[in-house]
Amino acid sequence: MDSVVNLTVHGIGPTHRELDTGEDATWVEVDQFEQVLDAATGRPDVVITFDDGNLSDVEIALPRLLKRGLKAEFFVLAGRLGEPGRLCANSVRELVQAGMAVGSHGWAHRDWRRIDEKQAVEELIDAHRVLTEVTGNEVTRVAIPFGSYDRHVLRRLRRAGVTRAFTSDRGRARRHAWLQARNSLSRDLDAIWITNVLDRSPPAVRRARSLAARTVKRLRG
Repeated sequence: MDSVVNLTVHGIGPTHRELDTGEDATWVEVDQFEQVLDAATGRPDVVITFDDGNLSDVEIALPRLLKRGLKAEFFVLAGRLGEPGRLCANSVRELVQAGMAVGSHGWAHRDWRRIDEKQAVEELIDAHRVLTEVTGNEVTRVAIPFGSYDRHVLRRLRRAGVTRAFTSDRGRARRHAWLQARNSLSRDLDAIWITNVLDRSPPAVRRARSLAARTVKRLRG
């Protein structure tokens, strides 16, 4: 297929830390997560990704992925490794040893449209260096925090050697595109949501609006 559906998982099941404001909106129950995995099994056009480096990535998600023979990519916050409720370096290595990919979600979950040059070094240079050291693999792919980007952010990413950038723009993405739209799982997820995201094409009007919104993001700033 020429296009894929990228899914984004944030947290699953019980929480092990105090959530940021609004973060609970993308936290799902274990059975909801399993419904998504079952729907994705045998679907080469469905790509599963994880953001934030939550402990549930390895405690809940990993065994369920392995049970179904699924692979996923985990975008980790390098500056929060080892914090309560987050992955530690050994947990990240466990993901890699299990055949999962690891990318960067930056350093401290900042809005990349609002960072200064010093913070940009942390987010786009230091984070990649730390994760490369932890995994033993060169980390060059990122998930943009909050899905917040503009032409300046995209320019910084290219200068930093980023080989693929994932957003939160929703909808399908061209398989080999450098910028990849994703669809975030939410706490109200159900079978209808899964069908709509994985199998149904949005109306032409919605597709046009989505394309226009992405174009604005790429050009603004």
